[in-house]
Amino acid sequence: MDRLFELGRLLPVPDWLALVTLFAGWTFYAVFARRRASVQPSILGSSNRWRRRWMLQSTHREVRVLDGVVVQHMSSSASFFASTTILIIGGLLAVLGTTEKASDLVRELPFAARTSLLVFDMKVAVLAAVFVYAFFRFTWSIRLYSMGALLVASAPERDAITDEAERQAFADRAGRLMGMAAESFNDGLRAYYLSFAAVSWFFSPWAMVVATVGVLVVLYRREFRSEVVKVLESG
Repeated sequence: MDRLFELGRLLPVPDWLALVTLFAGWTFYAVFARRRASVQPSILGSSNRWRRRWMLQSTHREVRVLDGVVVQHMSSSASFFASTTILIIGGLLAVLGTTEKASDLVRELPFAARTSLLVFDMKVAVLAAVFVYAFFRFTWSIRLYSMGALLVASAPERDAITDEAERQAFADRAGRLMGMAAESFNDGLRAYYLSFAAVSWFFSPWAMVVATVGVLVVLYRREFRSEVVKVLESG
């Protein structure tokens, strides 16, 4: 508790502003992107429609090996990022164990801010927290893809489906689950983007503010204004 009070006293106002900008901007954009997707085409919303179409098409196939391969491929991407995130978190925890040496190394970088060891520890901890969140989102995405694979495997045989409503209901349910897995994976990637803004805090709190705004602009353009959205919407 004494270290927290000491940290609050040692951390300058610009650093508090940068910290608030990162997490407030992150939270605001997450809420904004979800609500904006209901009125404007987004890369996630547009791809979700194709996921539903994919699940509907799978009910017309007699052999669904291809569908299983696609689900496994998407799950492997999340697995790769989850494994990489564990290594990053381990590296950051190792840095916390050698704070003095790491702080001296950062001070040798051009334009790097000179801070106390306690403030340096906080910067590393914040960066680690970003990757911990990303890890949870990636691992949840893996679980959702596993459940999606179960749905595909449990789908009735092509000739056994006689009611079109049953086919549509399966496509809605399976497509929604695949969309949830993709959304969780997207949240993890978003954390990776914002980790670059957190890294800039080692140089300057104002660099972190500028980097946070810049990352959010890039995310918006890629999720709502990219050519990929236009291609997906044209289908």
